[in-house]
Amino acid sequence: MTTTSNDILLKVTDLEVSYGNIAAIKGISLEVRQGEIVTILGSNGAGKTTTMRTISQLLKAKSGSITFNGVELTNLPAHKIVSLGISHSPEGRRVFGILTVEENLMLGAYTRKKVDPEILSWVYNLFPRLEERKAQLAGTLSGGEQQMLAIGRALMSKPSMLLLDEPSLGIAPILVKAIFAQIRKIAASGVTVLLVEQNAKVALKLANRGYVLEVGKIVFSGTSAELLGSPKIQEAYLGKKRH
Repeated sequence: MTTTSNDILLKVTDLEVSYGNIAAIKGISLEVRQGEIVTILGSNGAGKTTTMRTISQLLKAKSGSITFNGVELTNLPAHKIVSLGISHSPEGRRVFGILTVEENLMLGAYTRKKVDPEILSWVYNLFPRLEERKAQLAGTLSGGEQQMLAIGRALMSKPSMLLLDEPSLGIAPILVKAIFAQIRKIAASGVTVLLVEQNAKVALKLANRGYVLEVGKIVFSGTSAELLGSPKIQEAYLGKKRH
C-alpha cells in the first residue's frame, strides 16, 4: 500500500524529554497512520510510558514536535488533547475505586456535553463484564476487569486515537487474550491505536508495525513481521536464543 503524508495521524519528530538533568527521551521520531495499530516495545526504563505521557501532554517536551491531524500538541494543556480526539488509558489502570463501574465510565466522557448512549452500549458490548458489574465499586474488580474498565473509560470520549499503556501488566493470561481480542475490534471500528507493551510477542501479533526503544532511543522499527523475524528482537524480547 502506498502511503502519503495525508495518512499520518500522529507524527513525533526529534522528541526530547528530561526529568531534571536526566534525559529520558533522546530525539525520537515516529509516526502512526490512520487505522493502524502501532506498538512501542522496550524493557523497563526504556522511555515507553514517558513517550505516551508526553504525547498526551501530561509531561512537557524539552524539544521536538508532536502533531496530531496536523495540529501541534506541545504547547497545549492536557485536557485539550482529549478534545482533539486522543484518549489515554494509562499504565496501572488508575480507576477510581470508590466509584462504581458506570460512574468511572461516565468520567471518561467529561469532555462531551452529554454521554452518548451508543458509545456506552458499544463499551458494554466490548466488555460484557463491565455491564454485569456496572453498579459494583471499581475497587472490588479484578486486575483484568479494572483494565477493561480503564480501556472502556478511555473510549467514552469517542477518540479517533487510543493510547494504551501496558494493558497486559499484572493480568492473568486468559484475560490478556480477551483484552487483546477486543483491542483488535476497537481498531477495526476505526480507532487508531498506539500501544505500549512489554509482552512483545502478544503486541507484535496484534500490531501492524512497531518501534523498539532502548534507553530513550529508537533502535529498531519495522512491520510486525520484520520485528518478529529479527534475530536481535527474538533474543532480546521474545526469549529465543540465536543458533
